[in-house]
Amino acid sequence: MSIDRREFLKLGGFAALAGGLPTWTRTADAQAAMSTIAPPGKADYTLRIARSLVELAPDHIVSTTTYNGQFPGPLIRLKEGQRVVVDVYNDTDIPEQLHWHGQFVPVDVDGATEEGTPYIQPHGMRRLSFVPGPSGFRFYHTHVVAGSDLSVGQYSGLVGPVYVEPRREPGSYDREVFLTLKEFDPFFSKGGDMAMDFLRPADREHALEESGESAMKASLASGQAKGYEVGYQAFAINGRMLGSGEPIRVKPGERVLFHVLNGSATEIRSLALPGHTFKVVALDGNPVPHPAEVPVLWVGTAERISAIVDMKHPGTWILGDLDDDDRGHGMGVVVEYAGHRGKPQWIKPPPFAWDYRRFALTNAKPATPDEIIEMTFAKQNAADHGFNRWTINGVAFDMKAMKPMFHLQHGKRYRLRMHNASDDIHPMHLHRHSFEITRIAGQPTGGVIKDVAMLGGYQSMDIDFTADQRGLSLFHCHMQLHMDFGFMALFECA
Repeated sequence: MSIDRREFLKLGGFAALAGGLPTWTRTADAQAAMSTIAPPGKADYTLRIARSLVELAPDHIVSTTTYNGQFPGPLIRLKEGQRVVVDVYNDTDIPEQLHWHGQFVPVDVDGATEEGTPYIQPHGMRRLSFVPGPSGFRFYHTHVVAGSDLSVGQYSGLVGPVYVEPRREPGSYDREVFLTLKEFDPFFSKGGDMAMDFLRPADREHALEESGESAMKASLASGQAKGYEVGYQAFAINGRMLGSGEPIRVKPGERVLFHVLNGSATEIRSLALPGHTFKVVALDGNPVPHPAEVPVLWVGTAERISAIVDMKHPGTWILGDLDDDDRGHGMGVVVEYAGHRGKPQWIKPPPFAWDYRRFALTNAKPATPDEIIEMTFAKQNAADHGFNRWTINGVAFDMKAMKPMFHLQHGKRYRLRMHNASDDIHPMHLHRHSFEITRIAGQPTGGVIKDVAMLGGYQSMDIDFTADQRGLSLFHCHMQLHMDFGFMALFECA
């Protein structure tokens, strides 16, 4: 890790200097990433996609697809501005994609078929060459359509962490720990409600709620059952169920920087450590303007949180999910202080609301966008062979046509005004860009830079970005079950 513990907090103001827009990474070297001719010689990293066994616990071994025979995939540390070469071998029988989530890379490297990235063919390989950036906590994962096949796509074990080190290395802090949260053994069920009471602000828009509820009532009244949802039977952190892996061993007085990645296909996760608080210093790898302490982390699908924990409550504890059932089925890890043994303790914290504004600028006034793009997201219950169909402005994405829905001009600032006409929370992701959250449920905010943001049920959210990546960029809900059934759109920047 390359940021001193004091300097990391100071860098929170960096986003403010950028006016909240991700233009701070657009250097000559970043533009050079558009040149992707792979050089000869040995690769910096090699990844092999193949089926393997993952021992979640001695009595619970799963067969899934992984990178390099392990879950999560190996931590890849890159240097900002320093070109990297990665060889990716596909030892499976199906075409694969490897998406460099959160990085500003060219279309042919990004890893999305919808944008035009070539597949990594079955039993073939691709050599990828690009200039990493922006700095911070990113990750890589598969990006293929799973549909009704729960053995492929993000239901598999194809996910791994990436840390892009900044150019300057002012020092080091006590220790960093990378945690990848993931569910296994997926299955289909009918219906089911997602926990929604943790997001703030909590205000719903009457018109959106009326639209979504009336559509659902009409569907159910016609005799249609609720659409398929996905559940899981096993939960793990870094590929081990609670109590099965090695504990995180700490010493009193240590300051540990946890990098938490939600590698789930469909789930939102929570995380708490009894007797401790998390000082959130970065979201999705980007330093926040206002680092703040919280008792619980809420991490949407594909979100990342970097948070410092002061180890000042000796004992043996469970760092785990708030949900008793999920934690009981593995979503946790033991934190053990030096000199302490015994049964790990869990104490549920009091209810805590997650609010991106907690980490934002005070009295933020984001720049006026050149254009506002209105987007309404809606659910058509069980409309696609029992699966919910999802639409953006009334249109479900067509994987055969793959036509751009929105056309952008290079260099202009756009505001996506997203309206959620469903009761689901949607972690919205924009490829090859970062964005600034500028309004949540009618409340203005600014300075928080992300590449995934949870949009609450029957709520609206504004996010701003600069269209500085030419070509196609994919925009979608990061829940595999949603994106596979229509919840995607393409932006084309000329």
